[in-house]
Amino acid sequence: MDIEKMKSLMAKKGVVLVEFFATWCPHCQRMAPVVQDIEALVEGRASVVTFDIDKNQELAEELQVESLPTFLLYRDGREVWRATGEMDGNIIVEHIQEALTE
Repeated sequence: MDIEKMKSLMAKKGVVLVEFFATWCPHCQRMAPVVQDIEALVEGRASVVTFDIDKNQELAEELQVESLPTFLLYRDGREVWRATGEMDGNIIVEHIQEALTE
């Protein structure tokens, strides 16, 4: 997915969780099932999109992604939360739910 595709995704109304990961990153590998669970949990209310940083370096640079995994949460195209590293999925879900109710 390129920068223009990401911009059109972010321009949509609603909440979008974006994760940047790498296949070689052990932290990303441990977060993969957590992200899948989150995607199933918020289905129909929020979108979840993942980007392999090795295939999307230009996009990662534009969004200033410097660590992996990086999570970006957008509401109506505006970044409302950002975090990096492994974390409890409930933390991410709490931020998604907060963005859904704003």
